[in-house]
Amino acid sequence: MKKKVLTIGSSVKAGPHRNIIIIALVTACALLGDSMLYIALPIYWREAGLDGIWQVGILLAINRFVRLPLNPLVGWLYNKIPLKTGLLFAIILSVITTTGYGWASSFAAWLVLRCLWGLAWSFLRIGGLSAVVVYGDRKKRGEEMGVYNGLYRLGSLVGMLVGGGLTPVFGLSWVSFAFGLLSSAGAILLAAFFKRKEPARPPKAERKKGFPGLDLLRSHAQVMTSGFFITFLIQGVFTATLSSIIVYHYGESVQLWGVVITAAALSGGLQGLRWMWEPFLAKQIGLWSDGPKGRLPLYIGSLIIGAVSFLLLPFPFPPYVWIVISLIALLASTALTTLLDAIAADRARNEETVKFFTYYTVVQDLGAACGPLAGFFLLTYTFGYELLFSGCAAILLLLTLTWLSTYRKRPSAGKSTSL
Repeated sequence: MKKKVLTIGSSVKAGPHRNIIIIALVTACALLGDSMLYIALPIYWREAGLDGIWQVGILLAINRFVRLPLNPLVGWLYNKIPLKTGLLFAIILSVITTTGYGWASSFAAWLVLRCLWGLAWSFLRIGGLSAVVVYGDRKKRGEEMGVYNGLYRLGSLVGMLVGGGLTPVFGLSWVSFAFGLLSSAGAILLAAFFKRKEPARPPKAERKKGFPGLDLLRSHAQVMTSGFFITFLIQGVFTATLSSIIVYHYGESVQLWGVVITAAALSGGLQGLRWMWEPFLAKQIGLWSDGPKGRLPLYIGSLIIGAVSFLLLPFPFPPYVWIVISLIALLASTALTTLLDAIAADRARNEETVKFFTYYTVVQDLGAACGPLAGFFLLTYTFGYELLFSGCAAILLLLTLTWLSTYRKRPSAGKSTSL
């Protein structure tokens, strides 16, 4: 009986979801501290030892900027080392950085910790995206990308919801220590449940002259550009400024149903709702996109919904109305990230999966890094929130037009439109 060899792009027939699920849960454990900062740091930056809110923008962005040169290195390392080794290294770094947030008392110390987290996320993100293609079923790629995205965002759920709720009570330091301890659970998951079957290494491609990956970026310019702007808007601007815009509209405390809720807790609760529905909704959206109509109709519709909701966010509606608008924006965010990652997985050619996702991750990180910087810079101006979110809506409308043009040029609106 011939022994089956696993190559890049094929799936593990015995439980194709197993490694994808484990990697997603490991990533969730590592995300706890990082996600907590997006809620706590914009409000409790003085407790963290910072001198101004402008430093918050830098700290929430620097981990993305350091990944720009690190991602190609990590992609190269994944062609040399087992996936499990890279993930274990990322877990160790996440424990160090999350615990370190509790000790840091200067901007320099925070800067070092955020840079180390950037390296950890490079290993987690490139490894996770590649695993969906390597271990998953080609016919269920949208569903499996939804499973991966939904599960790893459970870390964001706990980080933002619990972190946002407990930081005002126990302080940033103690919450960081607790999350650092919880992050170490990822090592146990990896050791106990990860299936030790590594994909065969693809043959080395002939080295081309010029900037490495330039041809890949050019040939997939639309996906790469969308990757930049979606992360710029969602992970960069929206996530980083949500607690701040609540304070701008309603102050540091909001009264809802007769209960006073802090801005940090409300922001954590809203984004926590997204991470609660993601394991189910992201999977379902991915499953729908695997159907005969493909991914593009769903993706274009999500862009339109996102544009409208972003346009309305900076206006002072009554709290209940504004919360509904923000939830619609979060629903659109779930759809956009899941569908774009699935489109990217469709584009990743079998012989260069790691290489494709290395550069895809680079442009995503660039967008996510520029988001907080642009956001907090515009917030220093009069009508900064209005300028910021109307600009975000305009970008989403431009993306809608480009993808609508691509969809119309397709000879069929069938499954081939999933790219």
